[in-house]
Amino acid sequence: MRVKVLSRNPDEYLRETKRDIHKVPRNYDPDLHAFEASREYTRALNSTKLERVFAKPFIGNLEGHKDGVSCLGKHPQRLSFLISGSYDGEIRYWDLPQQECVCSIQAHSGFVRGMTFVPDGSRLISVGDDKNIKTWDTDVGDGVSNDPIDTVISKYVLMGISHHQKKNIFATCGEMCQLWEETRNEPIKTFQWGTDSLTDVAFNAIETDVLAACASDRSIILYDARDTGPIRKLILKLRTNKLCWNPMEAYVFTCANEDYNLYTFDMRNLKQPMNVHMDHTSAVMYVDYAPTGKEFVSGGYDKSIRIYQVDKGHSRDIYHTKRMQRVTCVMWTLDNKYILSGSDEMNVRIWKARSAEKLGVLKPREKSALKYGEALKAKFASHPQIKRISRHRQVPKHIFAAQRELRVIKEKQKRKEANRRAHSKPGTVPFVPERKKHVVGEKV
Repeated sequence: MRVKVLSRNPDEYLRETKRDIHKVPRNYDPDLHAFEASREYTRALNSTKLERVFAKPFIGNLEGHKDGVSCLGKHPQRLSFLISGSYDGEIRYWDLPQQECVCSIQAHSGFVRGMTFVPDGSRLISVGDDKNIKTWDTDVGDGVSNDPIDTVISKYVLMGISHHQKKNIFATCGEMCQLWEETRNEPIKTFQWGTDSLTDVAFNAIETDVLAACASDRSIILYDARDTGPIRKLILKLRTNKLCWNPMEAYVFTCANEDYNLYTFDMRNLKQPMNVHMDHTSAVMYVDYAPTGKEFVSGGYDKSIRIYQVDKGHSRDIYHTKRMQRVTCVMWTLDNKYILSGSDEMNVRIWKARSAEKLGVLKPREKSALKYGEALKAKFASHPQIKRISRHRQVPKHIFAAQRELRVIKEKQKRKEANRRAHSKPGTVPFVPERKKHVVGEKV
């Protein structure tokens, strides 16, 4: 009699660490797993609940400033290096892993309005209320000097600064937009388009010669450093406080507005925004993109930080603490793991970009389990119970009350408009989409 026997290599179904744990072969035929959907839903629900249980975004804070923090700057090449400027003109260099101040400089008299690094990170350029443009050395050794490398005196008060990604030029804004070379004491180019003052300026990270500025007349002005004048002007209903370009999409930028919203525009079509990002209950002061270009963070006068996805109109998360006051600046680190925020009460805070993420080294099994949980949550994301748990947040009382008040106001406006449309001649009261309501006009 002949007997056929299956022969298998033990290395295929036994783990290397413990020889008594067997790897069970599995048949993936869906007909053999009738309850797979219900089992995966239960796992997705548990994973969503555990995410909210372990959501602890706050890591620590950097103390030392004697006045409110006005601006932050991230080093283009060193993740552990941070600079912060305050209302009293002081600039501090921070070591993020140690959470301690490395160096403190009394840079300006009055507010520090803006700071930017040169592309290689060897120097820092700052502007303040004293009309000075100062260049500082970022090599903070034991014998660091409090004296700037170079000082240029401007004719006007400067409100913002941004450095070109490749060339040795930078732009400042105040009464007008000016382009400077680091080796010259006079601006090489001046742009002006009938505005009282400009509050912010930002160079594009991809189309490096394109820059945009926010003006006090509620407009956003686009410039080209190679041209002699402005390119285009977009006018909104309220003033824009801060503008940030998407680091992965050359034509897309997001602006933080006084009307509690953020707007994402495509500079090729400025008739309406690509998306309107809501949820803030007060003026939005600052916005910064993640290095992936898929998300951005904003800080506002409602004492909260919100994280948005570019293609979504509502925030995916909100960060707040009891002691944090009005948020003046926020920043997303270049490793896509942390968020930094500066506020009125003199503290710089460090947050996790994903509130439930475990910091440190993950074992392979732990990493695969987390990936499996993320895939299940994405699969069942539209299920009512999972959506409710993942969206629920405990917010401070003043934000909760303001959200309720804003919701009542919007419902009342929609009801009033619907009543007017119903009792008017056809076409007299046209329906205006939300994305077209906030743009007043465009000038070329």
